[in-house]
Order: sequence, then structure tokens, then C-alpha cells
Amino acid sequence: MAMVLDAFASYLVDMLTQAARDEVKTMLGVSGEIDKMGEKLRDLKNFMVDADRRNITDETVREWVGQLKRAMYEATDILDLCQLKAMEHGSSSVNAGCFNPLLFCMRNPFHAREIGTRIKALNQRLDDVKERSVALNFINLGSYGDHNSNAHASRHGNPSRETVGDFDRSAIVGDKIEEDTRALVAQIMQTGKDVNNDIIVVAIVGVGGIGKTTLAQKVFNDDAIQGGFSKKIWLSVNQNFSEVELLRRAIIAAGGNAELAGNAKDALHRALVQALKDHKTLLVMDDVWDKGAWEGVLKIPLANAAASGSRVLITTREGRVAQGMTAIQPYYHVDTLAPDDAWSLLKKQVHSSEIDEDHINMLKDIGLKIIQKCGFLPVAIKVMGGLLRERGGLRHDWQQVLDDSKWSTTKMPDELNHTVYLSYVYMPSYLKQCFLYYSLLPKSRIFTMDEVVAMWISEGFIHGNSNDLEELGTNYYKELISRNLIEPDKAYAHIWVCSMHDVVRSFAQYMTKDEALVAQDGDNDILSKLSSQNFLRLSIEANQSQSGELDSKSLQVQKSMRTLISTIQIKMKPGDLLATFSSLRTLHMESSDMAVLLELLHQLKHLRYLTLVNADISVLPGNIGKMKLLQFLDLRGCTRLVNLPDSIVKLGQLRFLSLPEACMVPRGFSGLTNMRRLRMFRAHMDGDWCSLDELGPVSQLRLLGLTELENVSATSFAANARLSEKMHLIRLLLHCTSRLGDDVLVKEKDGVSEEEQQRIEKVYDKLYPPPGVEVLQIKGYFGRQLPSWMMSTSVVPLNNLKTILFHDLACCAQLPNGLCQLPGLEVLQVSRAPCIKHVGTGFLHAATASFPRLNEMILYGMVEWEEWEWEEKVKAMRRLKKLVLKKCRLRHVPPGLASNASSLKILCLQHVKYLSYIESFPSVVELTVNGCPDLERITNFPNLQMLTIVNCPKLKVLEQIASLERLILEDYTMLKLPEYMRDIKPRHFQLFCRLWLLSSIAAGQSGTEWDKFSQAEHVKAYARDGDNSRKWYVLYTRGDNCKLDSNISSSTIFEETLSSSMVDAQGFDSLYKMRSTFSYVCNLVRIPFLEDMMARDHTFVDGRFLSLQDRVAV
Repeated sequence: MAMVLDAFASYLVDMLTQAARDEVKTMLGVSGEIDKMGEKLRDLKNFMVDADRRNITDETVREWVGQLKRAMYEATDILDLCQLKAMEHGSSSVNAGCFNPLLFCMRNPFHAREIGTRIKALNQRLDDVKERSVALNFINLGSYGDHNSNAHASRHGNPSRETVGDFDRSAIVGDKIEEDTRALVAQIMQTGKDVNNDIIVVAIVGVGGIGKTTLAQKVFNDDAIQGGFSKKIWLSVNQNFSEVELLRRAIIAAGGNAELAGNAKDALHRALVQALKDHKTLLVMDDVWDKGAWEGVLKIPLANAAASGSRVLITTREGRVAQGMTAIQPYYHVDTLAPDDAWSLLKKQVHSSEIDEDHINMLKDIGLKIIQKCGFLPVAIKVMGGLLRERGGLRHDWQQVLDDSKWSTTKMPDELNHTVYLSYVYMPSYLKQCFLYYSLLPKSRIFTMDEVVAMWISEGFIHGNSNDLEELGTNYYKELISRNLIEPDKAYAHIWVCSMHDVVRSFAQYMTKDEALVAQDGDNDILSKLSSQNFLRLSIEANQSQSGELDSKSLQVQKSMRTLISTIQIKMKPGDLLATFSSLRTLHMESSDMAVLLELLHQLKHLRYLTLVNADISVLPGNIGKMKLLQFLDLRGCTRLVNLPDSIVKLGQLRFLSLPEACMVPRGFSGLTNMRRLRMFRAHMDGDWCSLDELGPVSQLRLLGLTELENVSATSFAANARLSEKMHLIRLLLHCTSRLGDDVLVKEKDGVSEEEQQRIEKVYDKLYPPPGVEVLQIKGYFGRQLPSWMMSTSVVPLNNLKTILFHDLACCAQLPNGLCQLPGLEVLQVSRAPCIKHVGTGFLHAATASFPRLNEMILYGMVEWEEWEWEEKVKAMRRLKKLVLKKCRLRHVPPGLASNASSLKILCLQHVKYLSYIESFPSVVELTVNGCPDLERITNFPNLQMLTIVNCPKLKVLEQIASLERLILEDYTMLKLPEYMRDIKPRHFQLFCRLWLLSSIAAGQSGTEWDKFSQAEHVKAYARDGDNSRKWYVLYTRGDNCKLDSNISSSTIFEETLSSSMVDAQGFDSLYKMRSTFSYVCNLVRIPFLEDMMARDHTFVDGRFLSLQDRVAV
């Protein structure tokens, strides 16, 4: 039920009202019919809210709703055809806001007769639907809908579930989950004579949404688990798992190479065995529905390769699955939340700037009753919290939710969550259809916010003033997040990508089952479903264990399809598919062969949204211009596409165009004035192709990406683009082809002349943005100084600018002085700027607080940068939280940074050549130093919790870091652990070193390194073998028994060739010279499993010889 009656009816009534206002009723052959249609829809609209509410539980109502929906879809098709007929007769250039296509059609006798006949037939169908409604006793709930609409207006004005090992700590409440975590960790880590050291399966069992995944994530990230297993693998299995994909993901998580193995199951098994061999492994299988994922896929590789003590942890809804996987009993059954914990979770969800905690506590009596009705399920409580936050903070609002009869719905399937249903009931109608549509998106693919909103617009779910449809859609998207119905993916910035919990998705897909099919190509009953029912929306996801193909003949019965989202290849033959999809609005296709699709593409007259992914095409059809209603065209996946056809400029409704990197645009682009987002527009100056000045009339842009700006031959072209007049522009990307090589130096063949520098400076000076721009990216720029409007805010007041990204500044010698005055700047990144040697006092202004809102600064690849001036008295960057300095020659960190950046939490210094010390950053909690060859001292980091040190050979002093929790040390050249290890006490110590040092650590108390690492609670140490950085390991846990595990043995050492993997040339020379230091070397080699080395001589692979008669060992 992706279409919600009440919301979609509003869309139709608006269109028909416009038709009546333009006196279409007087046109030939249809007198009164338009009025009749509008009147019938308005009458029916009074009952649509009630029909939607009863649709889930009443089969008779569901049938009636289906009939009405089909009639309404037919009405939209009629209106589309009217618009197309008008466009075919030369009216496409007329502004859509003041042009009525229905009026045009009625003035043409032939079109009037054709359209009039269809409208009369539709009115008859609406009469039949209305007559049937009498027997169903619908009540008028228009006021309910109006209330929601008003609430919406006040907020917005006019404008497969994949899981991962990480978790959202803010969603954790109470002590119970901590107790559960400790119990499970103890069970998994248990060893001893009475414990079976073969692979053991531990099961977490519970209903959907109870918190199984969260508990498994807590266990997965527990410190003891971190120290107890050398390989940890998290796999989200889900109901329709693919054997091949499951194996590939396991190999990748284990550090192996899945690409070399291909898709053959035997080859993937071998690759997984190789990745896990001799490693103590923890495998987490989340959301297991069938024992076959273990018994038939993963069990054999783990049993044949993983080291003794390896474990498998599963989460499942069914005890029979745990039994089938021979999990140890008793299974761990997750309990529902305790009342106090549930109340804490609810408060977290309800709390907002408008509702404070004290006020919420006054509603605790009602809140606890609501929680009880949620069954104390975490996911249900989160959804309910989103609903209560939207309803408001009044006791009356909460009481109304508590008393709602929908809690007691008895005809809803048991597997559906009643809390999600109640949240759905209270959702405004405009949001319901967007929510339901989101559940159709394949779980294995990433869909960004822009893509989701574009699909909503294409389906007619977002309508009104065409100027702000994307903004309105973004508000809807944010509202779904606010209601906890979708959750942002933290792997992506901001809210760019979201996911939907399986419990929520199951409900939404149940609600759409009468008109939408979500399937994988491996589903056994997909063909029978396609042949037995007409669907309006179809989402097919690839299952790599199957063929990944679907014959188009199986789709021919689907004549009313409006959305087709396919991640599999659909085998097509000319004429056998698209002609039947006459109503298609949205098409997302992933395939390598689309020749047949392209030939028939122009037949999709209603299509608004087209995305082609991994398309092996070099041209688009010349008749694409016939697709007059196309609004969103994404061709980024068509990497071989070079030229767009001339007819592309006839797509006057186009709002979004994303092009592959090398694609050319034909002349005439200036007519596409509806364009909102334009990516990868090449500034080519060839006479046959579109030049930069054609962008002048395209004034509605919100996002603009320009490339190859070095080709602009005259500043007049840049000026004529009129960027400063595009008052809606939010994101601007200005790119030239980079002149820098991998070494961050100007390529010799691409050397930059003074004339070229001056020309590009003049071009960029004319490309100044409007004051409302929020994101600016300048890439490949080779002028000597940045554009004048960047150097001073007095030229262009960029007060709304939040993010600035500079990449590949080949010739710039200084950073702009005006940046520090930008009041809203939050992110500044400069990468690869080889000519900047000095950042002076002009970068910060002493008179005022500089960079007042800067949150993150990354300076990378400024390879000649040696000095940064910043005196302590100059106030700046008070809100800076993250600073990255990478690949520069900076000799010291300025004192002003340490004294001013009081909010700095993350400091990362990578390949800073001449830096000798870093000190006095009291707020930093995470520090990384990587490849700093002269760094000798780190001192006074009182709140530092995590320290990563990579290849800093001169570092001798670590002082005043009393809060250190975790230390990561990586150096494959050191012969022994640093002495500073004696002075610090990290709880967790992770080491990457050479095999020789690792073998000494493996000796434990009898080795020379024991007193340097034994004070840590958990130690994980590794040595590499080729590309496998964790081939050899030592795992240590401090306690009563000081447990130490390793896969290093005497056979391991002697089976390996003593080459650079164990002792490289430098190490050989060092140890060779130590032969006279007899006492030290004897201590070094007195390791139990190396005793039999003592009597041997060894010839190295390079021919050098070392006698071991005197107990000198390598």
C-alpha cells in the first residue's frame, strides 16, 4: 500500500481543480465530466482516512481500497497523457506552472474525444466504488487528517537490514545488558580441562526487536573478546542469504582475498581456510533463519582451519535453528527490558529541545503504561518514543496514545509489531506513503537521501510548488528519522544513508503486499507470484548463489507496473517487455548488457526516474528526447558513455542529471531550466558541444559540479555562467584536471606556465558563488593564489558556508586569509598543496575570534610546509574537535593550537617529517602518530585514552598520560619493545612487529620482554607473512593464571625460511654484530621452543652464514 489514499487523492484533486479553473468543462465532448471526477474524488476523500485505518484488518475494505487505488492511478495516467500530447505539439517550453495540458487536449477534437472517453469510463468506475462504500459504513475522519496536515505545516512550513559489529552506545540502557554481556563473554572465553576446545556454537534466542543484535554487538566489542581471539568475523545472515556472498564476506572479514577465489564455492572454501588457518576465531552470525548457513556453508572451513578454542555466536528468533546448529544448551534467551531501563530508553527518544527531562519525568506514570503495551521491546519503545516526540509533551497527548484502540487490534498477524502499527496510524498521510515506499529498497544496495527523495517525487508522493519539492522531500526523510522508523548509517556523513530495522520493514512490506513485491531472484515462488498477481511495484534483489537473471517474459503480465527496482540482469528480447510497462514511473536497473532496454526506452512515456548502474553502454538512444516527463537521470554507472545525444536537451522537466566522468553535453542545454542538481558537467569549449555560458539561464540549481575548467578559454564564458545569480545554490564543485602526480609534485609533462596560471585565476574569479552556498569544493586548481572572493570575505559574504574542500592546489603558495572570518565554517580540508611552505599570522586574525565554529580541519599533502605561526594570545578554533596533519615538514605544533583548541578530541599526525615533540593537549582523548621519523617525546596528555604509534623509531618518552586505555604499536624493524613500555599501563595493548620479536613475547615470563607488556590486561601481538599482517599471533590476558596463547611453535619456526619475514637485512646485521654480547644474546634465545636451535648452524637465503654453536640465534 505504498499509495496512501488520502495523500494521493490530494494530489489528484489539486490537478483537477486547476483543470476546472481553466474552464476545461466547456470543451468539446466532456462537458461536466471533469467536474464530476473532482466531485467524486472529494466525496470519497472524506472516507479515505478511515479506509486506510481499516485496510489492515478488514478484507472487504482492502478489496474496496484496491479498486479505488487503481482508478486513481488511471486518473494520473490520463493527466500524464494530456501533458505529453501538449508537449508533442510544441508546448514543452511553456512554463509548467501556468500551462494546463488538459486544457490543450480538450481544444483538439481528436484528443478531446480520446481523453473524454477515458474520463467518462473512469467516472463510471468511481460511481461503482462510491456505491460499494455505503455498505462499508465508513466514517468521516477528515478532521483527523486535517489535524495531521496542520501539524505538518507547523513543522515544515511550505517547504536488508544489514548489521555490523559496531553499535550505537547511546541506545544502551541499564545494567541488565552489561550483566548479560559479561555472562556471554565468560561462556565464550571459558577454557580448561572440562571444556571442549573444538568449535562451540553459542546461541542468543529471542523475538524480533528484543535486542539480540545489540547484545551480540556488545559481546563482539568486549575487551576480553578483543584480546582473546586473533580473528573476529561479523556476518549479517538474514532470511534469504546467499551462500557465495556469505563466504565472500567471511573471507574479507578474515583478512583474505575473495576476489581471487571468484564465485566457485570450493574456491571460496579454500580461501576461507587459508585466511583462518591456525587462528583462534570468533564468528558472529547475526539474524540466522536457517541452520544451512552454518551446516552447509561455514562449518567445514572453520572446522578445518580455525585454531582450538574458536567459537561461533549466533542470534536467531527460533530455538529450532539453534538446535539445528547444535548450539550448547541452555540457549541464551534475551529478556525484555526491565521497567526502569525501558523508561530510560523511552526518555532518550522523547527528549528534545522542546521537551526537557524534568517535564518528561512528570509523565512517567503514563509512560510506564505505554511501555507495558510495547511489550518492553527495545525497537518498539524507540518507535513509540519517536511517535510521542512528534505528538508533543502534553499529558493529554500521551493519554490519547495510551487509550488508542489500535493497541488491541486482533486481526493483525502475530509477527507484526503493534507499536509500529500504532506509530503508522498516527503518522500523517503524506508521510505514510514515503515510509512504505522506503521498505521496497533492496537491503544490499546503498540508496542516498537524494535518490530516495527523487523516487518519492517520481511517484507523486511529494507535490505542490515544484520549486521546493526536494526540500520538502528532505524534510519528510528527516521526519522518518525523527520517528525512529529509519536510522542513519554512521559509516556515512550526516544522514546521507539510512537503514530500516527488520521489524519495521516487515510491517511496511505487509502493508504493501497487495500492490508491491519485494523478492530475491533465488526465491522459489517468485515466478508464481508474478504470474498470479498484478503488482504496481517490484523490487528484485540479486542472490549471488543463484543465476542472477530473470527472463523478461515472467514480467509481461505486470501491465500496471509503476516502479521497477532490479539489481539482477533481466534477459530481454526486442518488443517483449517495456511495451507492457506503459505506466512505469521509476526504473532502477543494474546490468552489464542494456542494448535491448535502450532500444525500447522511449516507450516508457510516464517515466520520471531512471538510474542505470554498471551499464556497458557507449551511447544513449537518439530518441531519448521523447521521454518528456523524465525528471531524474543518473548515468554515473555508465563509464563508457562519452557523448549525450542531441535530443537530451528536449527533456524540459529534467531536475537531476548525473554524468560519467568523460561525458560530453550537446548544445542547447540552457533550455533545461528546471534543473536542480547537475553533476560532472564538463567545461568543454568545442563548437559542437555545450560550453560553460549555457548554464546562465539554469537558475534553479541546488547542486552544481563543473569539471575540466582548464578548458575555458575566456573569462566571458565563466561570467556568462552567472553562478552568483543562482540564489538557490547550496553545493558548488569547481574542478580542473589535476597537474599533480602521486608524489604530490607537478608532473613534468603538465608543467604550469605563468600564462596558464593567470588565465585560470581570471576564470575562477568570475565563478564566484551566491551568498547562500554551504559546501564548496575546489579541486585541481593551478593558479598562484586562490580566487579573490576566497581571499577576502568583503568581496563575497559567504556567511552560510559550512564546508570547504581544497584538493590538488598545484601552485598556490598560501592559504586564504579570509577563511577565519567565515562565521559558519565547520569543516576545512586542504589536501595536496606542494607550494605552501608557511602558514603565517594572516591565516588567523588577532582582532577577532578566528574560525568560531570550525569543528574539523584536515591538512594533508602540504609536502613543503615547515612553519605554522600562531601565538597563544590569538584566540581561534575554540570548537575544533578533530585535527589531522599529514605529509608535511612541520617542525613543531604552534603553542597557540595547544592553548586555544580546548575542545580538541582527536589529533592525528602522519608523516610529519621533522616534528620532534608534541605536548600539552589536555582535552585530546585519541592521538595517532604515524611515520614521524624524528619524534622523540609525547608528554602531558592527561585525558588521552587511545594512542596509536606507527613507525616512530626515535620515540623514547611517553609521560603524563595516566588515563591511557588502549595502545596500538606498529613497527616491523624494532628488535625489542621500547623502554617507555615500562612507564605506562594501558589496559589494552595491540602490537604489530617482526616474527623474531613476537617469538620472544610468546616466551612469556621466560622471555626478555615480559616486564614491558605484562602489566596490560589484554595483549594482542601479530607478525606478518606476506600480505597477511596477522599470520602469527600471541594473545595474552592478565589474571590469576596469566593466560597466553600463540600459534608460534618450534615447527613453525623451522618450517619457515629464515628470510626477511623473520629477520631482514638490517636485523641480520644488528644481530650479527652482537655475537660478542654473549650474555644478552643468551638471554634472548633461551626460549623453550627454540632450545633445539642451539646446536644448529644456518645459512640464510642470501648466502650469509651464522653459527649457533655459541647460542647466538636469529
